Amino acid sequence: KSMLFLGFLLVFLGLALPGIQGKIIPRCEMVKILRRNGFQGFEGTTVADWTCLVKYESSYNTKAYNDNGPSRDYGIFQINSKYWCNDGRTPGSKNACNISCSKLQDDNIEDDIRCAKKIAREAHGLSPWYGWKNHCRGKDLSSFVRGC
Repeated sequence: KSMLFLGFLLVFLGLALPGIQGKIIPRCEMVKILRRNGFQGFEGTTVADWTCLVKYESSYNTKAYNDNGPSRDYGIFQINSKYWCNDGRTPGSKNACNISCSKLQDDNIEDDIRCAKKIAREAHGLSPWYGWKNHCRGKDLSSFVRGC
């Protein structure tokens, strides 16, 4: 009986506290999504670059969130509220992707993809992402797409 109650309690808490963990997109599924959405060769980048970026920015988690103090990063691509999305609490937010930051944390990553491409287009590459700069740039990234 107590195990049943514990199970019920865990399910209840899971429903009561949404947003702690989003969908974790498996690596090869992420590779397929990126290929389907034209990331290979986009602004001189590869699908391997983007897969590495996603791993180090969000660990493939659609609900990833990072508080930087004055601004926050949202979603699988860790898109920042100062420039790209509106979270209603970042002073002087530009909201260049014209999107609510909360939309970048749901399981539908189509809008995240549009915004990430806009960022890469304006930067002519992936330099805005520290996860990519620190862990991926200039490295052999073939392991990120191997077997997919």
